[in-house]
Amino acid sequence: MAHLPSQSRSFVWVLFLALSATTTSAHTIQTAEDVGATLHIEPNDTPRAGEPALAWFALTRKGGEVIPLNQCNCKLSVYTPTSAAGSPPLLTPPLKAVSQERYQDIPGAEIQFPKPGAYQLQLSGTPATEGKFKPFELKFDLIVAAGTTVPTPSSQSTLSSSPSTKPSRKALPWQLPVVGVSLVLGLGLLWGVLRQRK
Repeated sequence: MAHLPSQSRSFVWVLFLALSATTTSAHTIQTAEDVGATLHIEPNDTPRAGEPALAWFALTRKGGEVIPLNQCNCKLSVYTPTSAAGSPPLLTPPLKAVSQERYQDIPGAEIQFPKPGAYQLQLSGTPATEGKFKPFELKFDLIVAAGTTVPTPSSQSTLSSSPSTKPSRKALPWQLPVVGVSLVLGLGLLWGVLRQRK
């Protein structure tokens, strides 16, 4: 980028940030004491209100050793940002051992968020065997998108008679303007660079 004028370099940086905003992963990493975890939510790290989502935690000790659920007395609590300190959680989904990607028997839970908005997942735990790791509490903030309408019984019969197709992945409302701005900036940058070369 050294041959581009500073204004063009600024456009390239803005374009990079805009494009990366549409493609970055929503995985969140938290650490406490000698334990860390990465939160993943299926499907596509985009939970939707009223629809079941599988939340799983790649829980590891310092150094990268995986902590399976049977080695942790773990508890998952779900709060809203308006929850007062010390108030009971909105949800306490039961944890189960799940195997995802390269992780085996790690903590996971199926969560159905009641409405769109901000939530906080709190994963706390103590070692099943004394001294394996220190007790921990990890907090993960996330945004839940609006869910889809549950079909009525009459529309279900219509849907089941139609040929099976893969569900389309819906874009988040904020992605459309970002992609549009990115395309306009990219085309403007390309036009400016080509014009300067003439």
